[in-house]
Amino acid sequence: MKGTRAAQRYAKAILNLANEKNVAKDVKDDMLSISKTIAGSEDLRNMLASPVIKPTLKNQALKAVFKDVNGLTTGVFNLLVENNRIDILGIVADQYLRLFDGSIQVQTAVVTTVVPLTKELEAKIQAKIKELTGREAIIKNKIDESILGGFVLRVGDLQYNASVANNLSKLKTEFKTGNAYVSKI
Repeated sequence: MKGTRAAQRYAKAILNLANEKNVAKDVKDDMLSISKTIAGSEDLRNMLASPVIKPTLKNQALKAVFKDVNGLTTGVFNLLVENNRIDILGIVADQYLRLFDGSIQVQTAVVTTVVPLTKELEAKIQAKIKELTGREAIIKNKIDESILGGFVLRVGDLQYNASVANNLSKLKTEFKTGNAYVSKI
């Protein structure tokens, strides 16, 4: 993706400065908001990428949209405008989030279910993640009706498959190999 290397360098510098000023968490919240807003608004993406719109107008628009951000985040807008790189703001935000999570060693868990997770189920899965890895994780829910029920949990290179489809597949294999236990009547 165009601008990724530059975005990584900006994000790293922003994280270092935010850590020095003890505002890394606040900037993380800002970057999360920026990332979601840019991803969800085609108009904002087009405005940032437009060569016709003056950089000062882009900066004013960003400050109007993100008026409650930390001063360091406002400085990021100014820096990117000065360097004619404001078009990569969304990528910078995504890279910052990735670096921030890595710096505090937050892991991401992908949980595949048939239906969206409820708060209760999310708490149970968080407990299973802690049991398996010793740490909590940010849970991202993926919907896949082919697993029939249960869930599939992926954390890094670890996978825990508690899906109905997986259990049926195991049972089918046991029947084929003759290892299935059949009770006598």
